[in-house]
Amino acid sequence: MEEEEEEEEGVEVEGNESSLGAVSRARKLLFRRMLVGIKDGRFFLGSFYCMDKQGNIILQDAVEYRSTRQCSPSPMEQRCLGLILIPSSCRTSCHVDSSLHEHFSLLSFHHSSSPPR
Repeated sequence: MEEEEEEEEGVEVEGNESSLGAVSRARKLLFRRMLVGIKDGRFFLGSFYCMDKQGNIILQDAVEYRSTRQCSPSPMEQRCLGLILIPSSCRTSCHVDSSLHEHFSLLSFHHSSSPPR
């Protein structure tokens, strides 16, 4: 019965309490402003929409920021993208708009959701 309730909410139950804890922490991030950096130097700012098991992130109402040449009056160029998927393999940083207390609890999410090496 408990598994059916979890599946109705869109959560796939694996029987692992730590994965359910990670899901509940990820839910707290929903629709918060998130800044994600990728390997080629670009940054994306948008509302956190979801994350899959592989760590790919989807941002809603995203804006891309990238470095421009020095001859430009503005050091950063931006463009509106809408809904985007950022693969975990490309991601170098991820920052969430949060209070200091929330920031520390989110750090525990990062460590508990990291794959073992």
